[in-house]
This record gives sequence, structure tokens and C-alpha cells, in this order.
Amino acid sequence: MTDDIKKENPQFKSGFATLIGRPNVGKSTLMNALIGQKIAITSKKPQTTRNRIRTVYTCEEGQIVFLDTPGIHKAKNKLGDYMVDAAERTLSEVDVILWLVEPSDYIGAGERHIIEVLKDINTPVILVINKIDTVKKELLLGHIDTYRKELDFAEIVPVSALKRDGMEILLSCIMKYLPYGEPFYDEDTVTDQPVRQIAAELIREKALRCLEEEIPHGIAVTIEQMKFRKKIVDIEATIVCEKDSHKGIIIGKQGSMLKKIGSLARSDIEKLVEKQVNLKLWVRVKKDWRDSDFLLKNFGYNPGDTE
Repeated sequence: MTDDIKKENPQFKSGFATLIGRPNVGKSTLMNALIGQKIAITSKKPQTTRNRIRTVYTCEEGQIVFLDTPGIHKAKNKLGDYMVDAAERTLSEVDVILWLVEPSDYIGAGERHIIEVLKDINTPVILVINKIDTVKKELLLGHIDTYRKELDFAEIVPVSALKRDGMEILLSCIMKYLPYGEPFYDEDTVTDQPVRQIAAELIREKALRCLEEEIPHGIAVTIEQMKFRKKIVDIEATIVCEKDSHKGIIIGKQGSMLKKIGSLARSDIEKLVEKQVNLKLWVRVKKDWRDSDFLLKNFGYNPGDTE
């Protein structure tokens, strides 16, 4: 089917675009909005994305393979080192960089660090000013001018990922910087992430949202078993936390919190697999797992291997 698109349009483009930015600027929300489907999890907590996630957008003009990276931040543990490395390694591997920022007249230390990193990169950079729905339109030009002075951007595009405003303009801008060539994926592909990994991330998202400020960011989710039957998928998963006190909070009174997390996750997973889901959740304590190379690899975070 993809070959048909290529034959119809000999000027077909295909390439890679990465999304970078400080934690919690809306990278995952933007990527979900661009491809029109939820793949990356979102949360108000920073550093929600831990792996480099590939999603695919295909139209008659071309194919964009998006890499949603962990937010660039100052690492505090081995998991943090892995996340920053995963983000920064992509910059020289792609055709275009999307740098997401929030509308502001002030450039903080986090953005200054990213500016210094980008100065050493030859890849075209599109500045994407997200969350424009949160500011008055007359102030937006000033915010754009603040950043324009800092770097020679290929494009500057204001958007609201949450409202899906500006998506078509941004997609068109990205296409400008992609090379002509064959598509990398079939046109029906929206991600190269295994279903097990997406399911684990959806469970983690619901846990982060339900627990709010009660639990620090130190939770991971492992899928112990995923069995596909004719009309139902059986999933057994474990939420891993760092302290015994966290375990009690995640389970909740008479298991109420764990049931809530499971119910919300089940709904999203059923949309993903298009089948009924039978989800069973457990909670396990692994102290200081974010500083253990062995446990990081065991939970799918492989330092030095961000592919």
C-alpha cells in the first residue's frame, strides 16, 4: 500500500524528526496530537517519558518518523543519566529537530543549556512555542522575539498541542527539511513500540496521575505476562516502587488505589489492542532501582543503548 503512495508521488519525502525540550513542556502531548493517536504517555509530573519513542506520520506528501525523547535535565541518578543521554544522542541522527518551549520572555537555565547543546549541532531546528492557549495573543510576538535572538532557527511555529492548534502548519514545516526517499514504515504503522511496552507505559501513566504528589517519580511497570485469546487479552503486570511505605499508598485502603489505576489503564489498553482486557496488577518494592544498572536494564532502560 505504501508503494502505491510512492508511485503516485515520485516527490515522496521520508525522514526523522526529534522532539526535545525541558521536562513537562508537552512533548508527548504534541507527538500524540501530530499523529492523531495516543502512543506516548502524558503527566503533569516532569520526566514522564523515559525511553526514546518512535511514532510514524504518513500522508501523500511523505512520512515523518518522530522520536519523542526524555526531557533534557540535570541528572540526579543513573536513570537520569540514561534519559539525558537518550535525548542528546538523537540530535545528530535526525533530519530536523523540534525544540519545544513554553511562551515566555525569560529564558531560564534549562533552556540556556539546550541552546548551548544546539549551537554545536548542524541539524535544522524548528522552534515550537507550545501552550499558546495560555497566553494573550498580543504577547506572543514578544515571546517569539526573545528566542529568535538566541539561535538561527529554521522555522518558528506557535502551537497548542492540547487544543491541536497549529498541527497542519507544523507538519508542513517539518516536511520542508526531509529528504526525498522511500518510506521507512508501512502507511498503517503508527509506532514501532511493542504492545507490551506501550501497555506498561499506560499503566505507569495512570499510576502517576492517580498518585499525584503522594509518590515520587520512582515507579516502573513490568509486564509479566500478556496472553492474546480470541476476544480477550490477559495481562499480568507489576508496579515497582522504591519504598515499603510507597507500596501501601499504591495499593490503597482495601486495594482501592490499585483498582482505580487498573480500571483506568484497562480502558486505554483496550483501545490499543481493540479487545477486552483482563488486567491483574501487583506491587513490588525494589529499593534504589533507579541507581542499579541491573534493574534499569531489567525494566527496559538500557544505558548506552537508546535504540
